[in-house]
Amino acid sequence: MATDIRLKESSLPSITDRIVATYVECRGIHHLDHCPLPSREVIIRLMDDLYELMYPGFGRRQNLHLSNVEYHAGALLVNLHDTLTEQISRAMKHDCETRGSQRADYEHEGQKKAVLFLEALPDLRRVLADDAQAAFDGDPAAVDTTEIVFSYPGLYAITVYRLAHHLHLLGVPLIPRMMTEQAHSRTGIDVHPGAKIGRRFFIDHGTGVVIGETCEIGDDVKLYQGVTLGALSFPKDEAGNIIRGSKRHPTLKNGVVVYANATILGGETIIGENTVIGSSVWLTSSVAPNMVVTLEKPNLRIKGSGTASNNSSIRTA
Repeated sequence: MATDIRLKESSLPSITDRIVATYVECRGIHHLDHCPLPSREVIIRLMDDLYELMYPGFGRRQNLHLSNVEYHAGALLVNLHDTLTEQISRAMKHDCETRGSQRADYEHEGQKKAVLFLEALPDLRRVLADDAQAAFDGDPAAVDTTEIVFSYPGLYAITVYRLAHHLHLLGVPLIPRMMTEQAHSRTGIDVHPGAKIGRRFFIDHGTGVVIGETCEIGDDVKLYQGVTLGALSFPKDEAGNIIRGSKRHPTLKNGVVVYANATILGGETIIGENTVIGSSVWLTSSVAPNMVVTLEKPNLRIKGSGTASNNSSIRTA
């Protein structure tokens, strides 16, 4: 065995050379540059601090009350300001260099966007309070909003989306997608930060939900697990490259409910107000307001050797 280990060790320089050679060959999947990228670990910590600020008393710090929460919030804001400034600056510098453009002062621009983002947090909290209340109003199994904040993956995913979406609106590259993909890995809910989602939004159960970049969702919309709001196709230019930035995903108007495992595709697909989309429906065309869309009920057959079933067939009503 010792001989085998020595043989493996002697081959390591050769393996290293072969791997490094792929760094030249496959340029799109490395970042060998003096300009550091945003840190995945720092962004995750930043998300934890934002959650602590949005929902004080539900996170790391306990025993908070009105006489000490101001100090707690202030300390979080100072750290968030400094962290966001650095991480946004890194993201902007990388984005500009990728596009072949330059800015005079990335740190100044990063700080400006960080402050604009932090200034929006009070209003975002009010929106999230409506989301939590919508979850309570829409789920008879919920005891109170405390249970929802503590344990509902849908609220966590929506919280991260709303924070990331505001950074997206401020023109911050990379970081919004890093945030929503972290929430995706934690909850199984994939919401692109570019989607436009109205107030009092509720995702029930949540696992497997996909909301594409150009989705537009109105107020008081409710989605169940496994729902896909996706693209029907990807338009391409004459060279065969995907045309980016076009409206590819559906629009759901106010009050729409979409039940489990339904799929709605296409940028021209509009679901009218107060329409209900049933489970496992596949839609690629628009639906008028106040409609109910369901699959025709299938036959249910129960077979067996027992006297109760007697090899009979049962047709559903």
